[in-house]
Amino acid sequence: MHQITDAGVSLSDDQVGRTRKYLWSMALRTVCFVGAVVTPSPWRWIMIVAALFLPYLAVVVANAGRERSDDQNVRFVEVRHNHKQIDAGR
Repeated sequence: MHQITDAGVSLSDDQVGRTRKYLWSMALRTVCFVGAVVTPSPWRWIMIVAALFLPYLAVVVANAGRERSDDQNVRFVEVRHNHKQIDAGR
């Protein structure tokens, strides 16, 4: 038996959240590219490597699918009826 409070996040809200994560990752990638131009040699290479791997990580995170919290696990509720049966003769 499910109640309305057992419902998960709506699909549109989930898509908005995943889009936001992707955009933040791409913004960080842009910062890494700009940082690679401005920073000295050891940091430059770190920024370039980060800028190369961030798109892959962003796509993996964005396509990870809908997450389920512990509250959304399937639960079975046993319903017991302890009502006394009414006799037809009474």
